Amino acid sequence: MRFRHIDGTTVHLAYCSNVHQAEDLAGVVAQLADYAEPVREALGADLLGIGLWLARDVVTALSAQPGAVSRLRAELTARGLETVTLNAFPYGGFHREVVKKDVYLPDWTDPARLRYTVDCARVLAGLLPDDARRGSVSTLPLGWRTPWSAEARDAARRALDHLGSELAESERETGRTIRVGFEPEPGCVVENTVQAARELGGLDPERLGVCLDTCHLAVQFEEPAQALRRLADAGLPVVKVQASSALQADDPADPHARRALARFAEPRFLHQTRTAPGGRVTGVDDLPDALAGGLPSGSAWRVHFHAPLHAEPEPPLRTTSDELSSTLRELFGGAQALTDHVEVETYTWSVLPEHLRPRDREGLVAGLAAELAWARDQFLDIGLLRTSHLRKEPVA
Repeated sequence: MRFRHIDGTTVHLAYCSNVHQAEDLAGVVAQLADYAEPVREALGADLLGIGLWLARDVVTALSAQPGAVSRLRAELTARGLETVTLNAFPYGGFHREVVKKDVYLPDWTDPARLRYTVDCARVLAGLLPDDARRGSVSTLPLGWRTPWSAEARDAARRALDHLGSELAESERETGRTIRVGFEPEPGCVVENTVQAARELGGLDPERLGVCLDTCHLAVQFEEPAQALRRLADAGLPVVKVQASSALQADDPADPHARRALARFAEPRFLHQTRTAPGGRVTGVDDLPDALAGGLPSGSAWRVHFHAPLHAEPEPPLRTTSDELSSTLRELFGGAQALTDHVEVETYTWSVLPEHLRPRDREGLVAGLAAELAWARDQFLDIGLLRTSHLRKEPVA
């Protein structure tokens, strides 16, 4: 879906396809018919954005087969879909039984990460709609924090400089601008905007910046306006926003809250948990560690578990949807839009507590559509205007 900000910027809203288990090209194409097009129809939209997750093997196939990117773009167009952003954080294996810290591999010290990201950018250049101003690719925030030596930091910085050069070369060849956003995440080398300013400042601001995940921002107890000012002062553009909500337990000492949290402690993904007594953020690397006594329970806990945007969990838990709304208002409520790509990224539908999971394909389609409707209504409340792709309105 497309929206128009008062400054003329076209704001693209999509959902991220990493919710679907598809790690070959046939699976990626199939998910468009099985999920994305039905979601669009459920919303009554003439055009729906889908932020594609293309695993390493898919990108290799698209790059190796003549015409494959054009065929994928034609498939998107035929189904009323468009892609302006890719999620290149997971390299592969995102739906294995256990993912946990493997999602951070390869990190930015490994040449494989650079090659994958550049290949994603080149594929995206071929998928972009003709009237799209630019594309975006999100990636991990350098790597997991341990081990991370001075040598690793230097190697990663060299890779980022190389990335900027590769993106510039791709732009000269294709005429399409692709930006890459590094996504601060709890537990990583860059887990908040303070670290983003320190570790990523000085990069090419025309092509490199930050992917702001609003779940991660909330888990780190960052105040949205202050975080955005910090990024701006560091010369780091918000390349992309991932609209997501974290879990919150206001009183984690409450036995009812602990029982409710325990139902979200699942084995596939990492659920970093933080608390901030007196404003000082402390945490553990996974929710089971917190529940086992690794985290003080005297003040609220926030958990890195991407909860559906439109629905609150059963009390006494809640989500950080208020923080998400506040972040969107900071991004779009002023005289200028601070980004133009927003991606709903709730990849956790299959690992929700059993009574909250969709029972079938239709249930997931309905859930994804409800999330996008929630985000659409947020945009309209802020003052963004819906635009119709079919009317061929000009794009900023």
